[in-house]
Amino acid sequence: MSGRNAWKTSAFSLVEQMWAPLWSRPMRPERWCSQHSCARQTSTNTLHPLWTGPVSVPGGTRQSPINIQWRDSIYDPRLKPLRVSYDAISCLYVWNTGYLFQVEFDDVTEASGISGGPLENHYRLKQFHFHWGAVNEAGSEHTVDGHAYPAELHLVHWNSVKYQNYQEAVVGENGLAVIGVFLKLGAHHQTLQRLVDILPEIKHKDARAAVGPFNPSSLLPACRDYWTYAGSLTTPPLTESVTWIIQKEPVEVAPSQLSAFRSLLFSALGEEEKMMVNNYRPLQPLMNRKVWASFQTTNEGTRSLRR
Repeated sequence: MSGRNAWKTSAFSLVEQMWAPLWSRPMRPERWCSQHSCARQTSTNTLHPLWTGPVSVPGGTRQSPINIQWRDSIYDPRLKPLRVSYDAISCLYVWNTGYLFQVEFDDVTEASGISGGPLENHYRLKQFHFHWGAVNEAGSEHTVDGHAYPAELHLVHWNSVKYQNYQEAVVGENGLAVIGVFLKLGAHHQTLQRLVDILPEIKHKDARAAVGPFNPSSLLPACRDYWTYAGSLTTPPLTESVTWIIQKEPVEVAPSQLSAFRSLLFSALGEEEKMMVNNYRPLQPLMNRKVWASFQTTNEGTRSLRR
């Protein structure tokens, strides 16, 4: 990385550099983890080359993702429900970034955004994307009591009260707010299918396709209980500007829908084909942070995860 002189570039140049295919690096057949309680590995699960080395922010103390310990999370009665208001018309397009697929939104106005919950200001929706694994036993970035889900949705918002634009917010204090939603195998998800139907059009890196009006609130669980903690982006530049809002309840998707995610490629047209899987960052140490809950925490959490 030092040869790229990456840290002297802008945040977004850095994202492009770090998301570029790094297939020359050997892949390690495990999920690296700084916390023994959340370590796990499988012979069929390998990390994307982006995360085969100790990539982190020097001196970083609030990196993401983390393993959420249900029993250790702290109920905060001051946490109010999160207010979510998305305008379907502000949806622009979906594209293959070469690392995941991402749905972009027009963030020029306050039309789509969130407020309330742990947030002091209004945050505009910029984009949402997913992370997933090669197998159903792993794929989510966050875990709960060491349990990983097959995939995780991230809705990324920026603080439009404190900053002029998304670029400033990425590197600023309290600049971003990301809603995390776990995906689990179950019933067919009707709204998600609209995106699944478009995926063949963006099979290769840098491909884009129109989505049409799309309201991502339909991708959120009916129960809006959440955990929240201070963290970072999980892709370069890994800035510690994120208030994470992790939904307690997962949403169900059909196995065929998740399989469609795996039909995408990391590679561009004409390059050697590399299946887009395992595009999650390894877990990071909690350090001295607290994880707050908007709901009363009990020991029922761990048991319900296993059902």
